[in-house]
Amino acid sequence: MLLDTSSLYFRAYFGVPESVRAPDGTPVNAVRGLLDFIARLVANRHPDSLVACMDFDWRPAWRVELVPSYKAHRVVEETDQGPDAEEVPDTLSPQVPVIDEVLDAIGIARVGAAGFEADDVIGTLTARARTPVDIVTGDRDLFQLVDDELGVRVLYPVKGVGNLDVYDGAALRAKYGVDGAGYADLALLRGDPSDGLPGVPGVGEKTAAKLLESYGDLAGVMAAVDDPSSRLTPTQRRRLAEARPYLAVAPKVVRVADDVALPPFDSSLPAAPRHPDALGALAERWGLGGSLERLLTVLAERDGGAGPS
Repeated sequence: MLLDTSSLYFRAYFGVPESVRAPDGTPVNAVRGLLDFIARLVANRHPDSLVACMDFDWRPAWRVELVPSYKAHRVVEETDQGPDAEEVPDTLSPQVPVIDEVLDAIGIARVGAAGFEADDVIGTLTARARTPVDIVTGDRDLFQLVDDELGVRVLYPVKGVGNLDVYDGAALRAKYGVDGAGYADLALLRGDPSDGLPGVPGVGEKTAAKLLESYGDLAGVMAAVDDPSSRLTPTQRRRLAEARPYLAVAPKVVRVADDVALPPFDSSLPAAPRHPDALGALAERWGLGGSLERLLTVLAERDGGAGPS
């Protein structure tokens, strides 16, 4: 099980009331919400191993160089060195280091890589996997990794983090008209305002799906642009031709990396906290209460682990 951690703590932050606070009054709704969510995932889905995948760079320079608008609307401050500062709710930012410390003290693997997003970590670990993979994310970009043959699914939270929609190939085809392999092409044709991807003007989700159904993939669509006998409408042909510079670079931006160098880590779920004294201090300092207790109980009740990775 691979967690798109920032996606999930954002969901937890907005799904759990900010009235959930530490003894000193600091909001800990994202921290406690994430712990409760992980407890439910482990209890209900029984993963053999689990990795909290991290955004070490939420807006990698190599993606911005290709598509300058990539996530530009979410930048609060640009920096010469390291990731740009992202627009984050004032009461969420202080909770992120607490989440990191708590996961480390419990012994849940946190894995990231400089210059890459959590999506790229997930893509790399999925490519390495020799067993079925469940990806837990609120980001539709990761639908591109769904693969029935390899047993890769996406568990997509709806209504906060309380319920999950399970996306396999059939579910993707039913909703979007493409399978996992086609989703990245659909996304770059359609565009995504939340990521600052312009897409092709006039090509929405349904049109993108029809184009891919007719021509197979992005390369097939662009071949149709150059084929006078293809059934593209004059308007579609013109818009796709005009978007050629964007479509030449967008695939590298939209498709997750699958070959990121990652540090060694242990993906097994601990039966007991790895650093109990540190965890006890964090629990007291931040008032983690029942959320932490529920997760520790679930971990103690499960069998075994997956070993080092």
